[in-house]
Amino acid sequence: MRALLLRDLRLALRAGGGFGLGLAFFLIVTVLVPFSVGPQSELLGRIAPGVLWLGALLACLLSLDRLLALDWEDGTLDLMATAPLPLEAVVTIKALAHWITTSLPLVLAAPVLGVLLNLPTAGFLWLVVSLLLGTPALSVIGTFGAALTVGLKRGGLLMSLLVLPLYVPTLIFGAEAARRGAAGMAVETPLLMLAGISAATLALLPFASAAVLRVNLR
Repeated sequence: MRALLLRDLRLALRAGGGFGLGLAFFLIVTVLVPFSVGPQSELLGRIAPGVLWLGALLACLLSLDRLLALDWEDGTLDLMATAPLPLEAVVTIKALAHWITTSLPLVLAAPVLGVLLNLPTAGFLWLVVSLLLGTPALSVIGTFGAALTVGLKRGGLLMSLLVLPLYVPTLIFGAEAARRGAAGMAVETPLLMLAGISAATLALLPFASAAVLRVNLR
């Protein structure tokens, strides 16, 4: 499992895919928002939690089409399916590698970009905490979407249509936790919901993803 994780991390960093592309997209979205809303710092501060969470979600989505497609094209996925390591573990490791190379840099960059959107100081901590709790669910759900569409032509568009509705609960509770934190309100409920979503997806979806992959590999 460790060797597989290191391999996926090396490939992602070597290609510069999720790491650089996701961060660049996140930065562009955040910079463009003040141009569309206008120089209204109070309004920007109010919408900052939702904008930052939406930007992080879309940046995660951007790199999902390569999550399994490259291994499918060169036959590596067939070898993984016949290896002693269970396919459920393979899927989980790939989701973890995606989170490390794509979501974790976004979590670290979010407070800096929050300054551009005039996010209240009290919201910085809760923005980071909500992203840490919620983004694992985005990677696990995205891996399930990648398993569903692996091998399909133009599967990236179909995967986006399949995955985006599943992202909605995470987006709602993540943005709500950051908004409440910025307003000095209690954040326990949305944070617990975020943790519950991540735990539930991690417990269930690797099995679903592995089952879908076995069907696609026949």
